[in-house]
Amino acid sequence: MSLTHSQALEFGPESGPFNLDDEAAYSRWRAHKLRHYPHSVNQQRVPIAALDRLDSAQRGNLAEACGRANFAIYQTDPATPPGMEQLRAFGKQLGLVHFDRHLWAPPDGIAALRRETGAARSSYIPYTDRAMQWHTDGYYNTTDSAVRSVIMHCVTPAAEGGGNWLLDPEMVYMAMRDVNPAFVEALMHPGVMTIPENTLEPGAHRPAVTGPVFSLNPADGTLHMRYTARTRSIRWKDDAVTRDAVAFLAELLTPPVSSAFYVCLQAGEGIVCNNVLHNRAAFHDAADAEQQRLLWRARYHDRIAVSSSPDVTA
Repeated sequence: MSLTHSQALEFGPESGPFNLDDEAAYSRWRAHKLRHYPHSVNQQRVPIAALDRLDSAQRGNLAEACGRANFAIYQTDPATPPGMEQLRAFGKQLGLVHFDRHLWAPPDGIAALRRETGAARSSYIPYTDRAMQWHTDGYYNTTDSAVRSVIMHCVTPAAEGGGNWLLDPEMVYMAMRDVNPAFVEALMHPGVMTIPENTLEPGAHRPAVTGPVFSLNPADGTLHMRYTARTRSIRWKDDAVTRDAVAFLAELLTPPVSSAFYVCLQAGEGIVCNNVLHNRAAFHDAADAEQQRLLWRARYHDRIAVSSSPDVTA
Protein backbone atom coordinates (compact mmCIF):
# COMPACT_ATOMS: atom_id res chain seq x y z
CA MET A 1 0.00 0.00 0.00
CA SER A 2 1.40 3.43 -0.91
CA LEU A 3 1.97 6.15 1.63
CA THR A 4 -0.32 9.11 1.89
CA HIS A 5 1.29 12.47 1.23
CA SER A 6 1.40 13.28 4.93
CA GLN A 7 3.02 9.93 5.75
CA ALA A 8 5.67 10.46 3.08
CA LEU A 9 6.50 13.79 4.72
CA GLU A 10 6.52 12.54 8.29
CA PHE A 11 9.92 14.13 8.98
CA GLY A 12 8.83 17.58 7.79
CA PRO A 13 6.21 20.24 8.39
CA GLU A 14 2.54 19.78 7.65
CA SER A 15 2.74 22.53 5.03
CA GLY A 16 5.41 24.11 2.87
CA PRO A 17 7.05 23.71 -0.53
CA PHE A 18 8.07 20.08 0.01
CA ASN A 19 4.61 18.95 1.06
CA LEU A 20 2.93 17.45 -2.00
CA ASP A 21 -0.43 18.75 -0.82
CA ASP A 22 0.74 22.38 -0.59
CA GLU A 23 0.85 23.37 -4.25
CA ALA A 24 0.70 27.11 -3.54
CA ALA A 25 3.82 27.03 -1.35
CA TYR A 26 5.61 24.86 -3.89
CA SER A 27 4.80 27.27 -6.73
CA ARG A 28 6.19 30.22 -4.77
CA TRP A 29 9.31 28.31 -3.78
CA ARG A 30 9.83 27.08 -7.36
CA ALA A 31 9.61 30.58 -8.83
CA HIS A 32 12.05 31.92 -6.22
CA LYS A 33 14.49 29.05 -6.80
CA LEU A 34 14.53 29.47 -10.57
CA ARG A 35 14.83 33.25 -10.33
CA HIS A 36 17.97 33.03 -8.18
CA TYR A 37 19.60 29.85 -9.52
CA PRO A 38 23.06 30.63 -10.96
CA HIS A 39 23.67 30.69 -14.71
CA SER A 40 27.42 30.13 -14.38
CA VAL A 41 29.67 28.32 -11.92
CA ASN A 42 31.62 31.58 -11.60
CA GLN A 43 28.68 33.05 -9.69
CA GLN A 44 29.44 30.51 -6.96
CA ARG A 45 33.13 31.42 -6.52
CA VAL A 46 34.11 33.23 -3.32
CA PRO A 47 37.69 34.48 -2.69
CA ILE A 48 38.80 33.86 0.90
CA ALA A 49 41.88 35.50 2.43
CA ALA A 50 42.09 33.21 5.49
CA LEU A 51 39.81 30.23 6.07
CA ASP A 52 39.99 30.53 9.84
CA ARG A 53 39.19 34.26 9.87
CA LEU A 54 36.19 34.92 7.65
CA ASP A 55 34.93 38.45 7.58
CA SER A 56 31.23 39.26 7.42
CA ALA A 57 31.32 39.85 3.65
CA GLN A 58 32.95 36.48 2.99
CA ARG A 59 30.51 34.67 5.26
CA GLY A 60 27.65 36.45 3.54
CA ASN A 61 28.92 35.58 0.06
CA LEU A 62 29.33 31.91 0.98
CA ALA A 63 25.86 31.82 2.52
CA GLU A 64 24.30 33.51 -0.49
CA ALA A 65 25.98 31.07 -2.89
CA CYS A 66 24.72 28.12 -0.85
CA GLY A 67 21.29 29.72 -0.73
CA ARG A 68 21.22 29.82 -4.53
CA ALA A 69 22.44 26.31 -5.34
CA ASN A 70 23.45 24.63 -2.06
CA PHE A 71 27.18 24.91 -2.82
CA ALA A 72 29.98 27.46 -3.00
CA ILE A 73 33.49 27.25 -4.40
CA TYR A 74 35.99 29.06 -2.23
CA GLN A 75 39.40 30.20 -3.43
CA THR A 76 42.42 30.75 -1.17
CA ASP A 77 45.98 31.74 -2.01
CA PRO A 78 47.86 28.55 -3.02
CA ALA A 79 51.11 30.22 -1.94
CA THR A 80 49.93 30.12 1.70
CA PRO A 81 48.05 26.81 2.00
CA PRO A 82 45.83 26.34 5.06
CA GLY A 83 46.25 23.45 7.44
CA MET A 84 43.59 21.12 8.76
CA GLU A 85 43.06 23.32 11.83
CA GLN A 86 42.18 26.22 9.55
CA LEU A 87 39.80 24.01 7.60
CA ARG A 88 38.12 22.91 10.81
CA ALA A 89 37.77 26.54 11.91
CA PHE A 90 36.33 27.40 8.50
CA GLY A 91 33.56 24.85 8.92
CA LYS A 92 32.82 25.99 12.46
CA GLN A 93 32.22 29.56 11.25
CA LEU A 94 29.53 28.18 8.93
CA GLY A 95 27.83 26.27 11.75
CA LEU A 96 29.50 22.93 10.94
CA VAL A 97 30.68 21.22 14.13
CA HIS A 98 29.35 17.64 14.19
CA PHE A 99 31.62 15.46 12.06
CA ASP A 100 30.46 12.27 10.39
CA ARG A 101 32.64 9.54 11.90
CA HIS A 102 32.72 7.18 8.94
CA LEU A 103 34.90 4.10 8.51
CA TRP A 104 38.05 5.87 7.33
CA ALA A 105 37.63 9.19 9.14
CA PRO A 106 40.52 9.95 11.53
CA PRO A 107 39.81 11.19 15.06
CA ASP A 108 39.88 14.83 13.91
CA GLY A 109 37.15 14.09 11.34
CA ILE A 110 39.03 15.21 8.21
CA ALA A 111 39.95 12.46 5.75
CA ALA A 112 42.75 12.65 3.17
CA LEU A 113 41.54 11.39 -0.21
CA ARG A 114 44.28 10.20 -2.53
CA ARG A 115 45.03 7.23 -4.69
CA GLU A 116 45.96 4.39 -2.34
CA THR A 117 47.96 1.31 -3.34
CA GLY A 118 48.38 -1.86 -1.35
CA ALA A 119 46.10 -0.68 1.44
CA ALA A 120 42.71 -1.92 2.61
CA ARG A 121 41.06 1.35 1.70
CA SER A 122 42.06 0.91 -1.96
CA SER A 123 38.97 -1.34 -2.18
CA TYR A 124 36.88 1.84 -1.87
CA ILE A 125 36.51 3.93 -5.03
CA PRO A 126 37.14 7.34 -3.37
CA TYR A 127 40.67 6.09 -2.60
CA THR A 128 41.37 5.09 -6.20
CA ASP A 129 41.90 7.01 -9.43
CA ARG A 130 38.74 5.58 -10.99
CA ALA A 131 35.68 7.55 -12.02
CA MET A 132 32.82 7.82 -9.53
CA GLN A 133 29.18 7.91 -10.58
CA TRP A 134 26.58 10.39 -9.35
CA HIS A 135 25.99 10.15 -5.61
CA THR A 136 25.56 12.08 -2.40
CA ASP A 137 28.03 11.49 0.40
CA GLY A 138 27.03 9.05 3.12
CA TYR A 139 24.22 7.44 1.13
CA TYR A 140 24.82 4.36 3.30
CA ASN A 141 24.09 6.31 6.51
CA THR A 142 20.81 6.05 8.35
CA THR A 143 18.40 8.99 8.41
CA ASP A 144 19.45 9.75 12.00
CA SER A 145 23.10 10.10 10.94
CA ALA A 146 22.59 11.77 7.57
CA VAL A 147 25.53 13.65 6.06
CA ARG A 148 24.04 17.11 5.50
CA SER A 149 27.13 19.06 4.46
CA VAL A 150 30.60 18.47 3.04
CA ILE A 151 33.82 20.43 2.63
CA MET A 152 36.26 19.25 -0.04
CA HIS A 153 39.59 21.11 -0.06
CA CYS A 154 42.15 20.62 -2.82
CA VAL A 155 45.73 20.43 -1.53
CA THR A 156 47.15 19.37 -4.90
CA PRO A 157 45.32 18.48 -8.14
CA ALA A 158 46.02 15.48 -10.36
CA ALA A 159 48.18 15.85 -13.44
CA GLU A 160 45.08 15.11 -15.49
CA GLY A 161 41.37 14.64 -14.74
CA GLY A 162 39.60 14.41 -11.40
CA GLY A 163 36.99 17.09 -12.09
CA ASN A 164 33.49 17.05 -10.62
CA TRP A 165 29.99 17.83 -11.83
CA LEU A 166 27.79 19.31 -9.09
CA LEU A 167 23.99 19.31 -9.01
CA ASP A 168 21.65 20.84 -6.45
CA PRO A 169 19.22 18.14 -5.21
CA GLU A 170 16.46 20.75 -5.08
CA MET A 171 16.64 21.04 -8.87
CA VAL A 172 16.27 17.25 -9.17
CA TYR A 173 13.29 17.33 -6.83
CA MET A 174 11.74 20.10 -8.91
CA ALA A 175 12.25 18.25 -12.20
CA MET A 176 10.67 15.08 -10.81
CA ARG A 177 7.73 16.81 -9.13
CA ASP A 178 6.96 18.84 -12.26
CA VAL A 179 6.76 15.67 -14.37
CA ASN A 180 4.97 13.45 -11.85
CA PRO A 181 4.51 14.15 -8.11
CA ALA A 182 4.07 10.40 -7.62
CA PHE A 183 7.78 10.01 -8.41
CA VAL A 184 8.65 12.23 -5.44
CA GLU A 185 6.19 10.40 -3.21
CA ALA A 186 7.74 7.07 -4.20
CA LEU A 187 11.27 8.28 -3.45
CA MET A 188 10.19 9.61 -0.05
CA HIS A 189 9.05 6.18 1.06
CA PRO A 190 11.19 5.07 4.03
CA GLY A 191 11.69 1.65 2.44
CA VAL A 192 12.50 2.73 -1.10
CA MET A 193 16.29 2.13 -1.26
CA THR A 194 18.42 -0.45 0.52
CA ILE A 195 22.23 -0.30 0.55
CA PRO A 196 23.79 -3.73 1.13
CA GLU A 197 25.85 -4.51 4.19
CA ASN A 198 29.57 -3.81 4.13
CA THR A 199 31.66 -6.91 4.72
CA LEU A 200 34.91 -5.76 3.08
CA GLU A 201 36.66 -4.56 6.21
CA PRO A 202 37.15 -7.03 9.10
CA GLY A 203 35.97 -5.60 12.39
CA ALA A 204 34.05 -2.77 10.72
CA HIS A 205 30.87 -4.50 9.63
CA ARG A 206 28.09 -2.17 8.53
CA PRO A 207 24.60 -3.67 8.29
CA ALA A 208 22.31 -3.06 5.35
CA VAL A 209 20.64 0.36 5.47
CA THR A 210 17.15 1.09 4.15
CA GLY A 211 15.72 4.57 3.79
CA PRO A 212 14.28 7.26 1.52
CA VAL A 213 15.97 9.08 -1.34
CA PHE A 214 14.25 12.38 -0.50
CA SER A 215 13.58 13.34 3.11
CA LEU A 216 13.17 16.51 5.11
CA ASN A 217 15.46 17.70 7.87
CA PRO A 218 13.34 17.62 11.04
CA ALA A 219 15.23 20.64 12.38
CA ASP A 220 14.32 23.09 9.63
CA GLY A 221 12.28 21.34 6.92
CA THR A 222 15.04 21.59 4.30
CA LEU A 223 15.35 18.91 1.63
CA HIS A 224 17.90 16.10 1.95
CA MET A 225 18.81 13.63 -0.77
CA ARG A 226 20.36 10.18 -0.32
CA TYR A 227 21.33 8.57 -3.61
CA THR A 228 23.88 6.58 -5.54
CA ALA A 229 23.86 5.72 -9.23
CA ARG A 230 25.72 2.48 -8.53
CA THR A 231 23.67 -0.57 -9.41
CA ARG A 232 25.59 -3.40 -7.76
CA SER A 233 23.43 -4.97 -5.06
CA ILE A 234 21.24 -1.88 -4.56
CA ARG A 235 17.69 -2.98 -3.77
CA TRP A 236 14.80 -0.74 -4.78
CA LYS A 237 11.23 -1.07 -3.58
CA ASP A 238 9.55 -3.38 -6.06
CA ASP A 239 6.58 -1.55 -7.51
CA ALA A 240 5.82 0.12 -10.82
CA VAL A 241 5.93 3.75 -9.70
CA THR A 242 9.28 3.26 -7.96
CA ARG A 243 10.77 1.63 -11.03
CA ASP A 244 9.53 4.51 -13.17
CA ALA A 245 10.84 7.09 -10.69
CA VAL A 246 14.29 5.48 -10.53
CA ALA A 247 14.44 5.27 -14.32
CA PHE A 248 13.46 8.92 -14.66
CA LEU A 249 16.07 9.95 -12.10
CA ALA A 250 18.73 8.04 -14.03
CA GLU A 251 17.59 9.83 -17.18
CA LEU A 252 17.94 13.21 -15.45
CA LEU A 253 21.54 12.31 -14.56
CA THR A 254 22.49 11.26 -18.09
CA PRO A 255 24.70 13.86 -19.85
CA PRO A 256 24.11 16.60 -20.67
CA VAL A 257 22.69 17.17 -17.19
CA SER A 258 20.48 20.23 -16.86
CA SER A 259 21.37 22.69 -14.05
CA ALA A 260 24.69 20.95 -13.25
CA PHE A 261 28.03 22.75 -12.97
CA TYR A 262 31.56 21.51 -13.70
CA VAL A 263 34.57 22.30 -11.55
CA CYS A 264 38.09 20.91 -11.45
CA LEU A 265 39.57 22.12 -8.18
CA GLN A 266 43.07 23.58 -8.18
CA ALA A 267 45.43 23.92 -5.22
CA GLY A 268 43.89 26.12 -2.55
CA GLU A 269 40.33 25.79 -3.85
CA GLY A 270 37.49 23.92 -2.24
CA ILE A 271 33.80 23.10 -2.31
CA VAL A 272 31.53 23.68 0.66
CA CYS A 273 28.04 22.33 0.12
CA ASN A 274 24.83 20.98 1.59
CA ASN A 275 25.76 17.51 0.29
CA VAL A 276 24.87 18.12 -3.33
CA LEU A 277 24.84 15.39 -5.95
CA HIS A 278 28.26 15.02 -7.56
CA ASN A 279 30.41 12.70 -9.60
CA ARG A 280 34.14 12.50 -10.29
CA ALA A 281 36.10 11.91 -13.46
CA ALA A 282 38.93 9.40 -13.49
CA PHE A 283 42.33 11.00 -12.96
CA HIS A 284 46.02 10.41 -13.56
CA ASP A 285 48.78 11.34 -11.12
CA ALA A 286 52.29 12.28 -12.20
CA ALA A 287 55.55 11.35 -10.46
CA ASP A 288 55.80 14.94 -9.18
CA ALA A 289 54.07 15.23 -5.79
CA GLU A 290 52.61 18.58 -6.86
CA GLN A 291 50.65 16.72 -9.54
CA GLN A 292 49.26 13.96 -7.33
CA ARG A 293 45.64 14.48 -6.36
CA LEU A 294 45.16 15.08 -2.64
CA LEU A 295 41.89 16.39 -1.23
CA TRP A 296 40.87 16.88 2.38
CA ARG A 297 37.26 15.96 3.03
CA ALA A 298 35.15 16.83 6.06
CA ARG A 299 31.59 15.55 6.34
CA TYR A 300 29.09 16.90 8.84
CA HIS A 301 25.68 16.15 10.29
CA ASP A 302 25.00 19.90 10.33
CA ARG A 303 23.63 21.94 7.45
CA ILE A 304 25.34 25.16 6.34
CA ALA A 305 23.70 28.24 7.77
CA VAL A 306 22.56 30.08 4.64
CA SER A 307 21.53 33.68 4.29
CA SER A 308 17.94 34.61 4.93
CA SER A 309 15.75 34.82 1.86
CA PRO A 310 12.30 36.23 1.21
CA ASP A 311 9.45 34.20 2.67
CA VAL A 312 8.38 32.05 -0.26
CA THR A 313 6.10 29.74 1.71
CA ALA A 314 3.77 32.19 3.44
